[in-house]
Amino acid sequence: MNTSIARLSHLTPNVPTSWYAIPLRLIVGYGFMEHGYAKLARGPDSFVQILAALNAPMPELTAWATILVELFGGLAVLLGALIPLASIPMIAVLLVAIVTVHLPNGFSSIKLQSVTTDGAHFGQPGYETDLLYMAALIALVVGGSGPLALDRLIARWLPIRLASSPPPS
Repeated sequence: MNTSIARLSHLTPNVPTSWYAIPLRLIVGYGFMEHGYAKLARGPDSFVQILAALNAPMPELTAWATILVELFGGLAVLLGALIPLASIPMIAVLLVAIVTVHLPNGFSSIKLQSVTTDGAHFGQPGYETDLLYMAALIALVVGGSGPLALDRLIARWLPIRLASSPPPS
């Protein structure tokens, strides 16, 4: 082992690797739920009008489908329940957001335009954050939902093993 790497090895906490899933589940789950709640709080009709302006098909149905995916998909991820199943519509929502809204704004999610006495002023966000959410969802699907996940309880009740759940110990 390289001596400089060996000297830094004591800085790595001795934590089981599956614990990586906890912060991913917390931020992705909460983030999706927050976006869904914001759409409800502003009034779903506002989101319907936005989708209609983007020429989305069936904007009312699409708006409610998006809100429900964000709320219930976010909750599923937060709780570590059925993440491989929940991630499919969640990634679909992210891909649609990238193509219809964020792609023309470029990659960066932070576009500082100016700073005045009123504070910082930012431009429209790019698709960076959507890609980060997708990467986190894919990591949870591939690596599992980790400890403290409902998938572990579900796996005990079901005769089949969920892909995202290690066998109960």
